[in-house]
Amino acid sequence: MSRSFYLAQLGTVPNCPICSIWDTLKEGGKNKMIKIELKDGSNIEVEKESSVLDVAKKISEGLARVALAGIVNGEVKDLRYELNEDCKLEIVTFDNLEGKKAYWHTTSHIMAQAIKRIFPEVKLAIGPSIDNGFYYDFDVEKPFTEDDLAKIENEMKKIIKEDLAIERFTLPRDEAIKFMKEKQEPYKVELIEDLPEDEEISFYKQGEFTDLCAGPHVMKTGSIKAVKLLTTSGAYWRGNEKNKMLQRIYGISYPKASQLEEYLNMLEEAKKRDHKKLGKELELFMMTGEGPGFPFFLPKGMVLRNVLEDYWRKIHTLNGYQEVKTPVMLNEELWHRSGHWDHYKDNMYTTKIDEQDFALKPMNCPGGMLVYKSKMHSYKDLPIRMGELGLVHRHEKSGQLNGLFRVRCFTQDDAHIFCLPEQIESEIINLMHLINQVYSLFGFTYTVELSTRPENSMGSDEEWATAENALKKALEHENMEYVINEGDGAFYGPKIDFHIKDSLGRDWQCGTIQLDFQMPERFDLTYIGQDGEKHRPVMLHRVVFGSIERFIGVLIEHYAGAFPTWLAPVQVKILTISDKQKAYANKIVEKLMNEGIRVELDDREEKIGYKIREAQLQKIPYMLIVGDKEVETNAVGVRARKDGDIGQMPIDEFICKIKAEIKEYN
Repeated sequence: MSRSFYLAQLGTVPNCPICSIWDTLKEGGKNKMIKIELKDGSNIEVEKESSVLDVAKKISEGLARVALAGIVNGEVKDLRYELNEDCKLEIVTFDNLEGKKAYWHTTSHIMAQAIKRIFPEVKLAIGPSIDNGFYYDFDVEKPFTEDDLAKIENEMKKIIKEDLAIERFTLPRDEAIKFMKEKQEPYKVELIEDLPEDEEISFYKQGEFTDLCAGPHVMKTGSIKAVKLLTTSGAYWRGNEKNKMLQRIYGISYPKASQLEEYLNMLEEAKKRDHKKLGKELELFMMTGEGPGFPFFLPKGMVLRNVLEDYWRKIHTLNGYQEVKTPVMLNEELWHRSGHWDHYKDNMYTTKIDEQDFALKPMNCPGGMLVYKSKMHSYKDLPIRMGELGLVHRHEKSGQLNGLFRVRCFTQDDAHIFCLPEQIESEIINLMHLINQVYSLFGFTYTVELSTRPENSMGSDEEWATAENALKKALEHENMEYVINEGDGAFYGPKIDFHIKDSLGRDWQCGTIQLDFQMPERFDLTYIGQDGEKHRPVMLHRVVFGSIERFIGVLIEHYAGAFPTWLAPVQVKILTISDKQKAYANKIVEKLMNEGIRVELDDREEKIGYKIREAQLQKIPYMLIVGDKEVETNAVGVRARKDGDIGQMPIDEFICKIKAEIKEYN
């Protein structure tokens, strides 16, 4: 028998060194208590090797029933994850993004399991959660049909009803490769082979189905309640056009059927608001095969765009900005200096001029550096706020192009702010106020995200820590709630991203504030300080709209094409009842135009009801009906898009009314 066996039987002897060691070993065992700090700052003690779910149960059985995952020291973990040391822990439910992603990721595995049951020959690729649901890519001989989706969805419901336990296990890399080869899953083998050789590979098993996966997942398939498969599309393996085209199925799931129904209703409404559809119907923009990803703005679209840009210029002038314009093409040496050549070259368009390499700018920043550097600055000049509506070009893959949301050329409403270190916080706060002012105008609410240092970053640990702390300090000064997005900052600095919510509750990432210590260093930017010596300024990058094109796409869907009067490309449409009113109608057109009101005349020989319906489809804010009675009384019959028939009104009274409405926004 071992010494430890006898010690266990006899107990310990006071002042015995061997017994003391045995006590220490016992204290390190499972019964040792560890301290867990919860999200609200409170602490609880649990036994070592307790799972995240055990902690949830200790807090409350109600929480345990809805818990989906845990965030342990900032990392999302399964409920089955064992805690072995003091830590910070947040239990997440479907109300949290991390909880949703665990829920949707699990549903993607259920879909893959259902497909393998129905189509055993299918090869599995990847199946992640996304911002709204999940997808999975499959290698199949022919595309999935609507009938196939119905069969798959029914099989998924069977798997959910089976309430299969979901188990996690790991294998060494070589065994993992062998395991996936035996299952004849070549895409999984390729994924494993790309992982580091010393990495342990994790798998998740539910019933007969096992998948390569890092997790996290919920505890059993029965936790998934309401599920719907939405669409299918083609997708290149690993997003590379040179690879095989796979079939992707998108889906969504919710803990309650009512939530799923609400989401599906939102999707139907979103289809009606599709900016590509409305952009064509309202004659705002077009896309052509001659320029994939390069949008054409039509006359009405240019009116909308110019109104936005005029508003942008107005508020920036009031906030102390100077506008600049930099070239769309600059030489390769500049892009090496900025770091874009090393970090962004694959997304850049290049050419040669006079045997020298040039690139179309993917970002406006380096041009802004050259403008600052064109003359010497004093500390008294700072902050310098330079704004630019700059056209940039980025090579997006053809499969990712999407109307105005994903294009290959777009105009960023950039600004570069050069400031003293002690001005950083106040400048960030000013930017947050400006962004809030703009989004409030359009009726947007928003959430805020702080993105930290990515892997392929430039600069020292100290510079990044200083930059991240400065952003946090400004957010906290404004009592701004925010979440941290680890590792998603720009390669030259951390950033604050603003996610606006549209009228359907959908999130759009538009505004951003980026703090940059790297560009001023790379471009040797300086200012003369109070001591007469040269010093390095700090630089802030920021956009509010993000890109004019994308923001217009968002506005089209947000308003369903029914823009507020101040923004509408056509604010008033005059409709004649017969030819007899043409002369009077033209006088009204001239009068409205002289007042700065955007107006169109419909004097076609069509019935007035037909003209009204057309104007309604074009979502014109006001229609002015002109008949014999209006001519006699020097008036117009007013019909509003929102309120319907308002009645007859003197033309001067209508002009006062619409100008007052427009002025509210200017």
